[in-house]
Amino acid sequence: MSTLFISDIHLCAQNSATTASFLHFLRTRALDAQALYILGDLFETWIGDDDPNPLHHEISVALQILGQRCIPCYFIHGNRDFLLGKRYAITCGMTLLSAPQVMQLDGLSVVILHGDTLCTDDSEYQNFRRLVHQRWRQRLFLSLPLPLRLRIANRMRAKSLHVNAIKTYDIMDVNTQAVMTLMAHTGAKVMIHGHTHLPAIHRLPGARCRVVLGAWHRHGSVIEVTATSVKLCEFSVKTTDYS
Repeated sequence: MSTLFISDIHLCAQNSATTASFLHFLRTRALDAQALYILGDLFETWIGDDDPNPLHHEISVALQILGQRCIPCYFIHGNRDFLLGKRYAITCGMTLLSAPQVMQLDGLSVVILHGDTLCTDDSEYQNFRRLVHQRWRQRLFLSLPLPLRLRIANRMRAKSLHVNAIKTYDIMDVNTQAVMTLMAHTGAKVMIHGHTHLPAIHRLPGARCRVVLGAWHRHGSVIEVTATSVKLCEFSVKTTDYS
């Protein structure tokens, strides 16, 4: 059996194709897994566990099936859904993990994270990230009425799209030194992350590798780790044919 890793599904009510593809994945490929790890940005936005969005309920019901099949599901926060809390995780049957997380898979040391903390060249984003991860700011935001939270989130999303449109890929991609420092600190041979939407397997010095998940837009991706291999699989979001 294999352990599966996904990230950057970016579920939202406006994108029914991605939702259908993710639900198909949960009802098919995920049921053969030893475990499923979601490395952040499962949702495009998250304004609180108390949001009555019907999509959230639909996804939680689908994820519960994994638990019923004794397939553990783990979640690491992304930069879009970092406010997803214990209340929603419990309804999904997910276990929340801190990042970076080091794990042993069939004797292979693997470090997993969303990936945004590795983008250290983007100082503007890192400063913003430090602000929104302050607990008092999060508590204040979650205490606001839901409509106001939604307006704030939409405004921040629009600003982010505008700012990112004028940034270069070099700035928004991971910093090589940050990658090597984390791998040296954790002793991991494999790093798995998402965030950059640039799916690839990067060979690194010391027989190490960095495997990057893609976003579920036109094509989705899943990383499959077995006792003998680390495989990056891509598939069409429309046809949900895995390869």
